Amino acid sequence: MSFRTAVLTSLSQAGEAAWNALLAQQDPGRAPNPFLSYAFLHALHESGSASEKTGWQPQYLALWEGDELAAAMPLYVKSHSYGEYVFDWAWADAYHRNGVEYYPKLLSAIPFTPVTGGRLLARDDAARAALVALLCEQQEASGVSSTHVLYPPQAQADALHDAGFLLRSGVQFHWLNANYPDFEAFLASLEHKKRKNIRAERRKVREAGVTMRRVRGIDATDADWRFFHRCYRNTYAEHHSSPYLNLDFFQRIGATMPHNILLVIAERDGKPIASSLLVHTEDTLYGRYWGALEHVPCLHFETAYYQPLEFCIEQGIATFEGGAQGEHKMARGFLPTRTWSAHWLAHPAFADAVERFLERESGGIDAYMDELNERNPFRP
Repeated sequence: MSFRTAVLTSLSQAGEAAWNALLAQQDPGRAPNPFLSYAFLHALHESGSASEKTGWQPQYLALWEGDELAAAMPLYVKSHSYGEYVFDWAWADAYHRNGVEYYPKLLSAIPFTPVTGGRLLARDDAARAALVALLCEQQEASGVSSTHVLYPPQAQADALHDAGFLLRSGVQFHWLNANYPDFEAFLASLEHKKRKNIRAERRKVREAGVTMRRVRGIDATDADWRFFHRCYRNTYAEHHSSPYLNLDFFQRIGATMPHNILLVIAERDGKPIASSLLVHTEDTLYGRYWGALEHVPCLHFETAYYQPLEFCIEQGIATFEGGAQGEHKMARGFLPTRTWSAHWLAHPAFADAVERFLERESGGIDAYMDELNERNPFRP
């Protein structure tokens, strides 16, 4: 089977209908991953949040058969390692200290989004194999130092490993819905101390005079988005860093994918003081961003965890992915889940050194997972 191949510098070259049709063929029986949707990716690019100017140059791989998009891969030429959540700064430093250029590199990921999802989008196994072969050809011909595929599902990570990539694992924390009828039933499943602490945290927020409002994307106003963006920017300001995403991006996803959006807004004395943004499908809720303009003890937990958990229970959503890192999430009913990334390095000596490092790191991750599972927050 022969395909016509292309490197796309804009998703508009594929077209919204073709891109979303391909996405709909992934993970049969599940709703398409919203972060891989044309609306989300195009908003990142068109808003300038992930663009060549910000160090994210789109170079998507695409395979066509006739007028059908048979396979595609989100791919960027990166001039830095910001916004990735799988850290390779030490690798870049080792290259620099030895007088070898690490950037530019190739990166397959959803910008600023540490969420597992398809990176090798394909209609069938033959098209996926051809896509992997195209990636290998592209990285060899481009002269980049390396290629990094972040947060693929394990099956795709294994396919890349078979193609010569090194595998790296990490840990996130996800909440699983055991068909709880209400939040109290969820609390009852936790061990006593965890249950008591959550009730105390929620009580502190109520006693501070804070009320909560959950706003579906279809009901969010421009004022809601502008307020959320203020909160988002304030989070970065408090950490003395610059935000990755601009207001235009948030307004775009609010307009183009409102059925996937949930805003949680905290108010006191009739004035909004904090907000969180979550993205969801029928079966998964993804925690994304949060920020506050006033400090209230435990407000972060209420806005970013407990309100979303109540939403999951009410809507029958099976999984809540709380985002990157955060061992503290276990005290709130989240459990450790392994994540994957795949890495190819052109320089043989550095590839050997990284492979040895990843072997040692993998043993540490295995031990860490065992330790976490021993601290299960649920009642026996």
